[in-house]
Amino acid sequence: MHSYNLSHIKELESESIFVMREVAALFEKPVLMFSGGKDSIVMTHLAAKAFYPAKPPFPLLHIDTGHNFPETLEFRDRLVKKLGVQLEVKTVQESIDKGRVKEEKGPNASRNSLQIVTLLDALEALGADAALGGARRDEEKARAKERFFSHRDEFGQWDPKKQRPELWNLFNSKKEMGEHFRVFPLSNWTELDIWQYIAYEKIDLPVLYFTHEREVVNRNGTLLAKSDFISLLEGESYETKQIRFRTIGDMTCTGAVESKAFSVEDIVEEVAAARVTERGGRADDRRSETSMEDRKREGYF
Repeated sequence: MHSYNLSHIKELESESIFVMREVAALFEKPVLMFSGGKDSIVMTHLAAKAFYPAKPPFPLLHIDTGHNFPETLEFRDRLVKKLGVQLEVKTVQESIDKGRVKEEKGPNASRNSLQIVTLLDALEALGADAALGGARRDEEKARAKERFFSHRDEFGQWDPKKQRPELWNLFNSKKEMGEHFRVFPLSNWTELDIWQYIAYEKIDLPVLYFTHEREVVNRNGTLLAKSDFISLLEGESYETKQIRFRTIGDMTCTGAVESKAFSVEDIVEEVAAARVTERGGRADDRRSETSMEDRKREGYF
């Protein structure tokens, strides 16, 4: 890694650690949202560094849709055991069983938007007043509107027009009863920054991120992995390809990319040359031009 890249990465690391320590100082019951993806893994790594030799002063919160990759859940459990941190798991299936949300029907059904209710219920049950997330501004145009501290009203809703200024990294954490904040310490990182940091820090990741053979179906340009949650449509068939995942979400909507990146160094080179964002293969983001912003207004991550 070039020295100028290393200097930049260390600067981003310091900024993120500063934000995490501010959260610990300003809020009573923060949680760190954990999906098992690379960004939440980097967040967990940063939290471990920020408060070392003590453990992070907040639990990890995973909203389990029930449609996760098995590799993601296996990695999550290994990491939690290794770090000795508290893990809170709330399931979309429980929300469905309680009648809080209704399962989508049809060939392209997804539980992605159903997470919103499960998350808001979880934050209320835990009494959380801040939720740390791994979103970055370069991911998607709605993400680009976020500040480090994102205020949410009593319904968990986000209003981009009411965001507070953050001059000189001064954060306004004032809120009313029932309100909370989403906090994004990785805001200024890019996908390439994340991978360079993973390479420098030698951070372990799920095997899904590296090239492997898997059966996939091409659905409207998105390569979906074979799973019990997907039914083939007329004319569709599975084929085995060498693929990897740039982002990890539900198996029903997370698209793979054909790749020959077998190592972190290979991925750094691949990402540097990429002309499509990592969420370009997410079927849930293609539902409408404003799908991400619509979900965020309702309480999404």
